[in-house]
Amino acid sequence: MIDGLVGGRLYGEAQIRTGQNGSRYVTCKVRATTNDGDTIFVNVIAFDEGVQTALLALSDADSVALSGTLTPKVWTDKNGLVKPAIDMVAHRVLSAHEGRRDDEA
Repeated sequence: MIDGLVGGRLYGEAQIRTGQNGSRYVTCKVRATTNDGDTIFVNVIAFDEGVQTALLALSDADSVALSGTLTPKVWTDKNGLVKPAIDMVAHRVLSAHEGRRDDEA
C-alpha cells in the first residue's frame, strides 16, 4: 500500500455510484502533471461521505488536492502506446471550494 498526495485538476464531473450492497461511493478522474511535464490520470474513488460531498461540489477543471491510498497501473491508448495511471482511494480532499467554505465559517 502506498499513501500519497496528488494535486491536479478534475477531468470531467464526479459521479455518484451505488455498490452491490447498496452503499454509495463517488468516482472521478484527476489530471495531474509530473515533474517532466507529462500528464497522468488518477482514477479516484471515495467512500467517505465528506470526501464525496467535496468532490461532487467541484466542476470540470477545478483544482483539487487529494490524499489517500495509491495503486500504480498502466493502460494502452487507441494508438497502442502504454501509459501510466494511478488508482486512488481518497481519504481527504482540499480544494479552493473547500477553502472558501472554511473562510465563510
